[in-house]
Amino acid sequence: MTAIAYLMPAASAPAAVAKPTCAQCSFRRLCLAQGLDDTALERLDGIIGKRRRVQRDERLYRLGDSFDTLYAVHFGHFKSTHVNHHGEQRITSFAMSGELLGMNAISSGVHGEDAIALEDGEVCEIPYAGLGQLLVEVPALMQQFHRMMSQEILREQAAMLFLGNMPAEQRLATMLLNLSSRYAARGLSASHFMLRMSREDIGAYLGLTVESISRLVARFRNNGWVRVAQRDLEIIDRGALESLVSGSTNAPALRAAWARYPGST
Repeated sequence: MTAIAYLMPAASAPAAVAKPTCAQCSFRRLCLAQGLDDTALERLDGIIGKRRRVQRDERLYRLGDSFDTLYAVHFGHFKSTHVNHHGEQRITSFAMSGELLGMNAISSGVHGEDAIALEDGEVCEIPYAGLGQLLVEVPALMQQFHRMMSQEILREQAAMLFLGNMPAEQRLATMLLNLSSRYAARGLSASHFMLRMSREDIGAYLGLTVESISRLVARFRNNGWVRVAQRDLEIIDRGALESLVSGSTNAPALRAAWARYPGST
C-alpha cells in the first residue's frame, strides 16, 4: 500500500544540524542535485553552509531582508506570504521537500515576501555567491538551476491563471490536484495526504474567505469527491475533480503551465 503523504518532520533539535550531503538526500532528484555526477555533487556539498532546523511559524526571511542565500527544503512545508496594498495577507506559494525558497529575490537582491514554516522543518542553506561561481564551472548544475527558475516562473503563471476568473470550486480542485501530483513525485500517496496549511492559509492562497473554503470542502465531501477529517484528506473521486478543472475556460493554459511545475506529473 502506498504511504500516506505526511512528510513528517523529525523530532525537535538544535537550529543547526550536521552538514548535509546531497548524494545521500532522498530528494536530490527534485532539487539542484538532479543529474549531477559524483564530482559535481561533492562540489555542491562544498558550498552548502549547513542544514538548518526551522520551528513552526518561524520565518526563514522577511520582506525587505537582503538576499544572500537560497534555501532548499529538506523536509517540512513552508508558505511565502506578503501583504497587498489593501492590507490583506496573501500567500503566493507553498513549498515542500526538494523545492527552493528565495529565488524571486535574485534580481533585486531583496526579499519581496516572508517565508514561514507551516510545521517544524529543515532547510539546506545555499550561499548564492558560492552557487553563482559553481554554476559557471559546472554546466549540468547551470542547466538544472535554469530549469528550476523556469519552473518557478511557470508556477507563478499558473497561480495567476487559476486566481484570475476561475470559479471558487475550480480553484480548490486545482490546488488539491497539484498537491496530489507533487506528493506522488515524492513517492508518497497521491490520494491520501495531510493538509499542512490551515483553511485560513488556503483562503489567503486562493483569494477566498475561510467561510468559502469551509463551504467548498463540505460540498466536495457531500459529493463524494473527498473524505476529510480535520486536516487529513483523501481524494475519493479524482476524475470528478479533474472534470471540474477541465471545465474552466483557463483549463488548456493551466494544464500547460502545471505540466512543468516542480514535482508535477
